[in-house]
Formats: sequence, structure tokens, C-alpha cells
Amino acid sequence: MRIAINTRLLLPGRLEGMGWYTYELCKRLSEVHPEDEFFFFFDRPHDPTLKFGPNVKMIVLGPKARFAPTYWWWFEVVLPKAFKKYGIEVFFSPDNFCSLRSPVPTALTIHDLSPLHFPEQFAFIHRWHYLYYMPKFMKRAERVISVSNYGKADIQKTLGIAGDKIVVISNGARANFVPISNEVQVQIRTQFSAGEPYFVFIGSLNGRKNLARLVQAYGLFRQNCKSSVKLVLAGRRGWQLQGFDEALQNSPFREDIHLLDYVEEVDLPRLLGSALGLVYVSTFEGFGLPVLEAMCCDTPVICSNASALPEVVGDAALLVDPYDLNNITEAMSRLWHEPGLRQTLIEQARLQRQSYSWDYAAEDLYAVLKEIAKR
Repeated sequence: MRIAINTRLLLPGRLEGMGWYTYELCKRLSEVHPEDEFFFFFDRPHDPTLKFGPNVKMIVLGPKARFAPTYWWWFEVVLPKAFKKYGIEVFFSPDNFCSLRSPVPTALTIHDLSPLHFPEQFAFIHRWHYLYYMPKFMKRAERVISVSNYGKADIQKTLGIAGDKIVVISNGARANFVPISNEVQVQIRTQFSAGEPYFVFIGSLNGRKNLARLVQAYGLFRQNCKSSVKLVLAGRRGWQLQGFDEALQNSPFREDIHLLDYVEEVDLPRLLGSALGLVYVSTFEGFGLPVLEAMCCDTPVICSNASALPEVVGDAALLVDPYDLNNITEAMSRLWHEPGLRQTLIEQARLQRQSYSWDYAAEDLYAVLKEIAKR
């Protein structure tokens, strides 16, 4: 097959959630299927450190698709022309967007419906494009890929997309998310938390992540437990943080809350693997990759009982009501005071994480591409 993939999020030095999703699948598809030709389409120069096999052609097509008008032009004008030029037989788009004008059979990944449920949390310059086009993209695609069963049900309920059109292909965790030695943990705590134990949050800092309430719960935990545990927040600042700055400013433990911004790939698994626990009390997730990565690092997890998160963690986490400060605070206190509980969660996670693999995901995705290409 001649397979086209939208790889515009493989950005040099800026790989995040959907970028890593794209990379892990692209790498495996092209390696496992040398008999196929892959055409990776970028909207700007690609990361030269990302290496692929000889069956991959990496093609840059302008303009940079950053805002609504350029989104439209790139997907509706530039890509269809490229598909004709290179004789593309099937197209995979991993980032919620696809082409309405191209007749090439298309598989489209929808990570979640947050732009439809929470439009106010997206910049206005992008908001209308998501609201108008996302439903159209899903209706046009031959197959819609959801990363969780929760996401599939949400797409069916919200947009009326037929269930047999939606395929659930879950995420995996990257190979560098593994348990960390005690020696390295000491080094990481020295580097990031003044040598003290810490709870960690990893992800973009936006309204859905419920960070103001996390900061408040951390304050209550410190008041109740009289401990020296720090709170480390790692991620780029996003949109509509909803009281986060005020919560930070008013926290009596502000000096013990460390904001790290974007953490380099080499440090991220070590930061996660050295934590007392991941606290991920997001109000809405289509999957919640950091909780899987924490499970792979033998790091206990506290997460919301909302959206897809219970599905991902199974019995391997303390589930909390993301709107209940006392519930979040109690879970943090239990992780701090009960080493037996921490070990139980780690052992449960070792079983739960076996259900998730990028190898499985790539295999399932290839089956989808092969099936729709035959049409």
C-alpha cells in the first residue's frame, strides 16, 4: 500500500501528547511493514533526530497549519494535491483533523471531544474551527479511531456516529517509562524538590486539568499531615487556567510548589518515576496518558473518577471526585501514610499496564488501514 500520514505534530524539541502518539505509531507501522510505502506529510521542517526506514518519504508541504485559514488550506487544498501526485491509497490522520475534499479512504483519530464540550477553554482563533469541522471530519472519515471505550461512547452519544464506524485503539507508554533505581530517585529529588519527597502532576496546564483545586488540596494535605512533601507541576502553560494563579498566590505553601514548564524527554520518566505519587485530578480526559506512564514507572496514582480515567487505571489507582477537595486531600494523605497501600497500587498497576502497548496499537491500526484501503 501507499500510505499517507499527517505528521505535522512531529515538531523538533516540542513533542507532546499527540506528537508522541504520531511518532510511536509511525515508527512501528513503517518498521513492521517494509513492503508498504509511507508518505509522511509535514507542514514545516521535521525533526532530523527522528529516524525512519527507507520505505518512508518525508515531505514538507507549506504553509504552516497553525490557524483556522491555514488549517483549511493545508487539509483541503495542499493534501489532496499531494495525494494525487504520490498515488496515495489510504490516509491516516492522528490529530483530530482530516480532509473533507479528498476521496482517499481515511482513518481519523479523535483523542477526545473537549473542543465540543468545553469550547471556552480553547482560544477563540481555534474554537470555531473545531466546533464547525470536527463533526464533519468524523462523518467524512471511513473509520474513526477512539483511544478509549469512554471516548467511543461519547462520540456516539454526542454526535450520533454509528458505533460500527468507531474503532477503539488504546494508547501505549513509551519504552523509557520504566521503574527508576533508588540511587537515581535520590538524584532527581535533589534536582527538582530540594531532596524531599513530592507529588507530581504532568501535562499541559489548562482548565480541564483542575489545577487550582489540586493546589488547594495540596495545601490542606500539608496542614493536616505536617509533612515536608513538595508538589511539582510539569507542563507548558495553556489556556483558561481558572483560578490557578490565585490559588498559587494564596497558598501558604507556595514555596514548596515547583513549576517546571516543559520537561525534556530525558528527565520526564525519571521525574515521574521518582515521585511519591502522580496526582491527576483532571475533570475530562479521552485517555489520560500520564496515568499509564506512571503505572509503567511503578509510581502510585491518584486520579479522577471521571471520563476515561477509571477505564485506564482499573483497580490500580485511588479514584477521587475531582470536585471534592477533601476527597483529593484524603487520597494524598493515604499515599503518604500507608506504604502498604502504595505497594498494593504498584502491584495492581503491573498487571493493568500489560493491556496497553504501542505494538498492539500499531497492529490494530494497520488492520484498519488495510480494510478501508480495499474499498
